[in-house]
Amino acid sequence: MALLDFLNRKKESASETVPVLPKDIYRQGSLDLIDTIAPTALKINSRELELGEKFVRAFYTISYPRFLSDSWFSPVINLDKVLDASIFIHPIETGQALRGFQKKVAEVQSQINERESRGLVRDPLLDTAYQDLENLRDNLQQAQEKLFDVGLYLALYGDSKEEIAKTEGDIRGILDAKLVYTKPALFQQEQGFRSCLPLGTDELLVNSKLNSSPLSSLFPFISFDLTSDRGILYGINRHNSSLVLFDRFSLENYNSVIFAKSGSGKSYAAKLEILRSLMFDTDVIVIDPEHEYEQLAEATGGRSFHISLSSEHHINPFDLPAIKEGEDPKDILRSNIITLVGLFRIMLGGLSPEEDAIIDGAISETYALKDITGDADFTGAEPPLLSDFEQVLSGMEGSQSLLERLSKYTRGTWAGFLNQPTNIDIKQQFVVFSVRDMEDELKPAAMYIITHHIWNAVRYELKKRLLMIDEAWWMMKSEDTASFLYSVAKRGRKYYLGVCTITQDVEDFLKSPYGRPILTNSSLQLLLKQSPTTIDVLQQTFNLTDEEKYLLLEAGVGEGIFFAGVKHIAIKVVASYTEDQIITSDPSQLLAIKEEKERHALAQKQ
Repeated sequence: MALLDFLNRKKESASETVPVLPKDIYRQGSLDLIDTIAPTALKINSRELELGEKFVRAFYTISYPRFLSDSWFSPVINLDKVLDASIFIHPIETGQALRGFQKKVAEVQSQINERESRGLVRDPLLDTAYQDLENLRDNLQQAQEKLFDVGLYLALYGDSKEEIAKTEGDIRGILDAKLVYTKPALFQQEQGFRSCLPLGTDELLVNSKLNSSPLSSLFPFISFDLTSDRGILYGINRHNSSLVLFDRFSLENYNSVIFAKSGSGKSYAAKLEILRSLMFDTDVIVIDPEHEYEQLAEATGGRSFHISLSSEHHINPFDLPAIKEGEDPKDILRSNIITLVGLFRIMLGGLSPEEDAIIDGAISETYALKDITGDADFTGAEPPLLSDFEQVLSGMEGSQSLLERLSKYTRGTWAGFLNQPTNIDIKQQFVVFSVRDMEDELKPAAMYIITHHIWNAVRYELKKRLLMIDEAWWMMKSEDTASFLYSVAKRGRKYYLGVCTITQDVEDFLKSPYGRPILTNSSLQLLLKQSPTTIDVLQQTFNLTDEEKYLLLEAGVGEGIFFAGVKHIAIKVVASYTEDQIITSDPSQLLAIKEEKERHALAQKQ
């Protein structure tokens, strides 16, 4: 009401001069609410208002098509522009409407009869109008519909006339395509502006008659929405500030990808999803290349394993899963041999066709040394080690080059990495494999072995699980690791497994022959702030509009676009204070938390 009073006061001051009494001089020096919220100046033009430094233009709808589809107004509501929309609904008494309809039906019927008497061809427009009037009259009579005078007004805001003219063109283009036509409120800008304020006063009185059904399609609170009855909170919908609640395990597959540049909050978003998924009894396994998830594992009672050349934690790549009922040992063994051939291809820098055949045969013979064959259940059998494989390989013709390349893994600098029995147990709700201290040359092989070990556990016991692979571009560097990751992502649904791949090197990821297939097999995608060098690739891959492209370029930390199936919305990832203290990776925050812990420990000692 304050702004309306201000406008009225401006008009009154223009028509009469009010004398200022001496006792009012002090009061004039005080600042009241009206002075605070009112613009510094108001100028009324024929096509727009100037409110201080802003321009406002009001316009109204004048006609609607014969049919209005659901959500036809939502593109205007969701337009990324500053605007006010007012909908005035004035009910019309049914008896009065029926009397008006009776007269209108008689007029249309008279025109139809006159054309028939003159021998003219029937007019489809008159026939359609007659049928519509009769149908609506029947619905009104039976109380299935009501009639209303409806006014739809819009007020656009901008920093210049050119800006609001462009916005008006965009909106009128959207509405014209739906056969909804508008006009600017010429010489009525003040009335139009006041009609769009939250005052409930219809000063324009430009109304169209609509019955209940088309009026319901004008429902204003229609926006992009990704809120479901179950799931975890991913963030806040930036379109309408609603909650983005979603359950990845309700989609056709449970996989996701997160693309973002360094420092834009991709690991933060992943850790927040982990923390909230744990509360819904989801087992989470993380392959962590930068040692970022250890604090989260410690806070949630999880387990963290450090995989490096000097680590006490080891995984034997020759491990075999237990045989479940209904499974053929031959298939399990064959699948494991194929996986191991891929591992040796990574470790040895590629294999020729002859070397590939030698490796394949040597692996089978190595398993046979431990009485592991496809003819019997090998559950519980002691698996061979890499040194056993080397011994078998040394007795095979043409293996000299392979032995020389393999020796660094069995007797050389890298011997402590692979040539050890497995001594880790991942039967925890939250498990982190940290490969930060692993040499870069060995990281693809290490991530391959870890993923294979996880896959064996996943296949053996059916549980709701989430596998997070941070900096997944490490696995995309090699065709074998990329192929294995794609295989896990594609087959994971059968075992209730969701795979989340996180990367900052978007271009390298998509250049891999398995990058786009992994993306295609991921029902969830989260795009956070992007660099100008990769945005064009993403725009083409995800069919982004120019507005969405610039949104990703200008997004803040934790802001981006969230895709779920065929829907996508602008999202902001938010965490509570407690969650933030657990998952933050900001060095300044981590240092402050560490100092606080030290002060607390010192205070307890004293």
